[in-house]
Amino acid sequence: MPHSLFISDLHLSADQPRAMAEFRHFVTAIAPHADALYILGDLFEYWAGDDDLSDPFHAEVVAALSGLAHHQTLVYLQRGNRDLLMGQHLAAACQATLLDDPTLVDLYGTPTLLTHGDMLCTDDIEYQRYRKMVHDEEFQRLFLSKPLDERKDYIAGLRLRSMVEKESKDSAIMDVNEEAVEAMLREFQYPRMIHGHTHRPSRHEHLVDGHRCIRWVLADWSEEGSALRVDAMGCNMILFSPGSVDGPALPKTGLF
Repeated sequence: MPHSLFISDLHLSADQPRAMAEFRHFVTAIAPHADALYILGDLFEYWAGDDDLSDPFHAEVVAALSGLAHHQTLVYLQRGNRDLLMGQHLAAACQATLLDDPTLVDLYGTPTLLTHGDMLCTDDIEYQRYRKMVHDEEFQRLFLSKPLDERKDYIAGLRLRSMVEKESKDSAIMDVNEEAVEAMLREFQYPRMIHGHTHRPSRHEHLVDGHRCIRWVLADWSEEGSALRVDAMGCNMILFSPGSVDGPALPKTGLF
């Protein structure tokens, strides 16, 4: 059956070989059977700019995604908070299309809103202040004008500070705000929604102005690889555990 696949929050990096092994398996055994692959942010642990495409690890990820074109699998990239600086050069190298955040698409007859998800976490006021700063075009222009090594050092410092701050934050404020979700669903005329970012995979139902809206939250790949499979019948989650990367393409499936 024609279908599309959705993933997010892989956080790929050279020091996470398990996630990379699962990614290799996914793009060679699972994704080629799909009409389209949508990556809704945080493909990489961090992205310092498209001038880092020559890094051997990045080159391997890009080559794997670009290879899907041979199977007529379309690839769509949406920026996350970790890879906000992904640009058109990276997209072209992956033979992918960059999507705005949010983006409304029609999936087999069902309007579906795609977003990374971090803009919905409005209870985390400190993060939203930071998010506004790094999304500013002038900030990005100035940052990208700095040498690549300097940018990487800056990002490494931000990652360390973020890990420390998360330890002291109430986990509830790092989840989506219900009113923010409902406001976005209302703005886009009550579609289905798919997002990542929170690392809290689940299926939620929202009643907004009398409309029943389904919200799917994608899983991160910290424990095992996963993807949301969407077709004309609905959605279900595909899971592939660390031990299955050399096994069957679809070792486990299930509805949330």
